[in-house]
Amino acid sequence: MKRYPIFMCLEQRPCLVVGGGKVALRKTESLLQSGARPTLIAPELDSELVNLLQQYPNQTTWQPREFQDQDIAGHSLVIAATNNPTVNARVAELANARQVPVNVVDNQAACSFILPSVVDRSPVMIAVSTGGASPVLARQLRMKLETMIPSSCGQLAAITEEYREIVKQRFADPEQRKQFWEQTLRGPFAELVYAGNVSAARHMLNELLTQADATSSVGEVYLVGAGPGDPDLLTFRALRLMQQADVVVYDRLVAKSILEMASQTAERIYVGKEKSKHAVPQEGINALLVRLAKQGKRVLRLKGGDPFIFGRGGEEIETLAENGIPFQVVPGITAASGCASYAGIPLTHRDYAQSCTFATGHLKDGTIDLDWEKLAQPRQTVVFYMGLTGIEVISRELIKHGTPSTMPAALIEQGTTRNQRVHIGTLATLPELVKQGSVRAPTLTIVGEVVQLHEKLHWYQPERHVTASEFSRTPKPQE
Repeated sequence: MKRYPIFMCLEQRPCLVVGGGKVALRKTESLLQSGARPTLIAPELDSELVNLLQQYPNQTTWQPREFQDQDIAGHSLVIAATNNPTVNARVAELANARQVPVNVVDNQAACSFILPSVVDRSPVMIAVSTGGASPVLARQLRMKLETMIPSSCGQLAAITEEYREIVKQRFADPEQRKQFWEQTLRGPFAELVYAGNVSAARHMLNELLTQADATSSVGEVYLVGAGPGDPDLLTFRALRLMQQADVVVYDRLVAKSILEMASQTAERIYVGKEKSKHAVPQEGINALLVRLAKQGKRVLRLKGGDPFIFGRGGEEIETLAENGIPFQVVPGITAASGCASYAGIPLTHRDYAQSCTFATGHLKDGTIDLDWEKLAQPRQTVVFYMGLTGIEVISRELIKHGTPSTMPAALIEQGTTRNQRVHIGTLATLPELVKQGSVRAPTLTIVGEVVQLHEKLHWYQPERHVTASEFSRTPKPQE
């Protein structure tokens, strides 16, 4: 370790910035955020820097002149940020001679300290440094941390600080205090803060402190939408919860690549459903989630797409609510949005469609008895989920109720994945195209004038991409 990591308190302390350009702007911004009182010395200032100083008239000073040796005196920290290496070297020499911490831009050897890349979740601060070896790498590592650490992590830290003395009075033994905080910060209390429900989090923390053993025997369920297939479409919150779960309860439509992103130590339970073939009935899934949570486990209920759009997520959390099980819902990119985007088919467009309707091609009783007159209205896009086996019925009924047989239609197979195929036709021709191609679920059907934009707007070129014109004569690749 060549440099000693340290967080310095600069609140109300005088600091010196020599320079007036873009680099000086960034350094001054950081100093102001830390509560320092920076003085800038430079003949001229960048216009953005002028605006910044005008926002802090009582905290900043600008001396419009060249740097002089005596300027070092009286400062707690010095930054040399001019475009003149000779001036920067002189600033460093004088600061080092007085043992004042100094940072010199683009001159690691002259620095007595270097500035890390920072993840700011005040009061939580995470500094990433490569010791000056690769600032770009440090920034890339910081960006990865940004995706993993919730934006409200600082609020969580503030609440725990507020309760430190209360917890200390409740637990005289330091080891008990440590155990309490470890359990609390891994449980529903922390998740409530992350979800923005601070009042409920405080109520739960107070309850935990009044319990005899100060621990909760009930776990929590995370109802998470895994999106349409591409792992890159997961939300930050989904990924974080996936990595801290004790058990994963997942569906058939959850891609293997997404499942592998969950905690490697978590137990995995498959509850997938296919037509007329359910690994676990829905009532059994509901009961399973309750049972696992009552065992004190953090349960990840992972569902393809969005759990509230034809995902039966509402039924599951109804059961959880009835049994007093804490839960949170993380929406996912639904298949309609994801597959349409990857196929280059906008669901709405002011020249073609002013509304969009989602419908299921597979009702509870196995029929497709929908409100066809409403679905056949002009200037709208209709998206059918789970409509592969009923594609002939869908086409026939829409035509029967007034939709032109020439209406453009698309069936997207395994959308957003590397096996995506887009089958373009009309209401009249699409069923036959599907038959010829031996299409298999999961699929999504889009009906509407917007489908004709596919040829112009399609951008996603997966490894196994097959064009619409090639579809009818190209066999489906083997899995």
